[in-house]
Amino acid sequence: MRHVLTAALLLASASSSAQEQKPLTMSKTQRSQDPFLRQFSETRRFMSGRPGGVRISPDEKSILFLRTQPTSNVQTLYAFDVESGQTQELLTPEAILKGAEETLTPEEKARRERMRVSARGFTSYQVSEDGNRLLVPLSGRLYVVDRASGKVTELKTGPGTLDPRFSPDGKQVSYVREHDVYRIDVAANREQRVTKGGTEAKSHGVAEFVAQEEMGRFTGYWWSPDAKSIAYTEADTTEVEKLTIVDVMHPERGGEDFAYPRPGKANAKVRLGITPVTGGKTVWAQWDAAKYPYLATVTWPKGGPLTALVQNREQTEQKLLAVDPRTGKSRELLTEQDAAWLNLEQVFPLWLEDGSGFLWYTERNGGPEVELRKADGALVRTLVKPDAGFRSLARYIQKDDTLYFNGGPNPTQSHLWRVKAGGAPEKVTTGLDIESGSVSKSGGLMVMNGQGLKSMPKVQVVRGDGTTVGELPSVAKEPPYTPNVEQRQVGPERFWTSLVRPRDFKPGKKLPVIVEVYGGPTTTVVHKSMAAHLMSQWVADQGFLVVKIDGRGTPLRGAKWEREVKGDFSGVTLEDQVAALQALAKEVPELDLSRVGISGWSFGGYMSALAVLKRPDVFKAGVAGAPVVDWLDYDTHYTERYLGVPQQSPEAYEKSSLLTYAKQDKPMGKLLLIHGTADDNVYFFHTLKLSDALFRAGKPHDLLPLSGLTHMVPDPLVTERQWERVMDHFKRNL
Repeated sequence: MRHVLTAALLLASASSSAQEQKPLTMSKTQRSQDPFLRQFSETRRFMSGRPGGVRISPDEKSILFLRTQPTSNVQTLYAFDVESGQTQELLTPEAILKGAEETLTPEEKARRERMRVSARGFTSYQVSEDGNRLLVPLSGRLYVVDRASGKVTELKTGPGTLDPRFSPDGKQVSYVREHDVYRIDVAANREQRVTKGGTEAKSHGVAEFVAQEEMGRFTGYWWSPDAKSIAYTEADTTEVEKLTIVDVMHPERGGEDFAYPRPGKANAKVRLGITPVTGGKTVWAQWDAAKYPYLATVTWPKGGPLTALVQNREQTEQKLLAVDPRTGKSRELLTEQDAAWLNLEQVFPLWLEDGSGFLWYTERNGGPEVELRKADGALVRTLVKPDAGFRSLARYIQKDDTLYFNGGPNPTQSHLWRVKAGGAPEKVTTGLDIESGSVSKSGGLMVMNGQGLKSMPKVQVVRGDGTTVGELPSVAKEPPYTPNVEQRQVGPERFWTSLVRPRDFKPGKKLPVIVEVYGGPTTTVVHKSMAAHLMSQWVADQGFLVVKIDGRGTPLRGAKWEREVKGDFSGVTLEDQVAALQALAKEVPELDLSRVGISGWSFGGYMSALAVLKRPDVFKAGVAGAPVVDWLDYDTHYTERYLGVPQQSPEAYEKSSLLTYAKQDKPMGKLLLIHGTADDNVYFFHTLKLSDALFRAGKPHDLLPLSGLTHMVPDPLVTERQWERVMDHFKRNL
């Protein structure tokens, strides 16, 4: 449930028994009178046409980026020249495909789903370390672009390549195909199999499901610094339970099986091997895999050893190991422990260029902290203190001991910060509310992605001294309005909230309320972002006050705040939504607490259903999109982190399950369930289980299946119809 869609659903309504018997529907004429919904859907939330996938070239002379057209999801590759400020189109999918249709293997589709990638065309690219070559995958094939001449060479690989990468010297390209790791010499254009014996059940070089979905590890192989060896994972899913997804619209096609580890059941058995790229015997890394079954992070840097981070199943203890590639023997560098759970940050450990030590991430002192450690793991000093609000590393420059990070102490904002020699953080900013920066290797150039409550995302290029070079060009359609948003902290807990009023709001007039919820670990929803409130404004303009709340269990307010959900997803998560809503109503009397609805997707869908089941006295109507219904049916790494292994804590699963509340003999709010039938993250049977339990309990509800769609809903027409349906639900019931 990593990087879940935060604000995917949100709607509104008004209710009477007559309206319930005769549902409100929108005619074609009515739809055409409101163009916003169509624009919002066709422009992918007004994000199509904006630069993405931005990278600074090693020589700092150009900025590479991907961009679609305003109403397209097909990405093209561009280069922005730092000296002239001019942008050049480098390569288009059309030029390569020449009219042929782009095709994706099931493995590539699954990988993009895990990475939440809905674009087509060029969805990724690699830059060689010298910056002279680009590696661009498309439709299962690989293309190398010589930047000086612009020449494009197709690599003669077999079909269905996955996770392609340049070798450190840029002379070879590696990838996964047919469950094994391959490499190809770019000059000779000749393919060679590196690993052997990979199968669907015992794959080589591919990150297993929970690594991709929950750990943020999307690869399963790593080059040695000298480009002579490759470390790779073998993921054995033989004992992992297989779940089948059938396209119910096309039963003649049969089903597709997925190895999906549910709590308390078998995980994939993962081991780490090292083999010469020319082929030969694999040396297997040695650690206590029975005690530490999760291979969370692997890195093989120029300045340090092959390094692996392994976790116990409960995720309360992890060890950082240095692995000898010749023997496979490992030595411990450090051990981290947490009574609740340990959060992963994939960029760490970050080894220094000279191998004298590494940067490390910890929360042992109550907040996110970055430490400098010696090569043997001994602590040198703290570089970023726990109260600084560290969220992601932008760059560490060893020569002048300067660290750049994104984040800050205010969870509704984000900025780029500079820390020199472990001193106090200095803000590096272009003046927008939410900024995230990337920094070139020398620190001479920065790319700042910024947005605010009154500005859509834009990308600025800034020199290290703060002077602006220019802005990467956008061709996006701009929204027709700026949302009317205000944010404040309320109640004794100082909950962060946002409130969107109708643009024709009249002070003193009571309005029904829609709470747009996520409410769980890993994600916040209260951001100083115009883009995040566009749909909220559309809803509000139809006569509602739209509220977002970040309660306990969400990140960015310290380890204790986040860990309040340990052992129970149904307690403080919902209590805090109610408490914050009531506190906000004391300051905003127009909030009509007798007419409150709630809407969310994924964990937010769980929260919406929980709200109308457990607190119908507060939440009269809800829309639950792709909800986790019974946590025994979600995946191991996410669920066991928060609720524990079910054999050890069955009560945590019982009180966190929606089925527990569906069966209770008590009234509930009006519930609309929405779910993609092909969802391989939160399976469609979650919603069917809840619908069945409610039906058997005699509790009416509505169900909207999205045929053939997954956990993401990228189809513009489906997005449009979905919002119409949800608005209809709220208007009838509030």
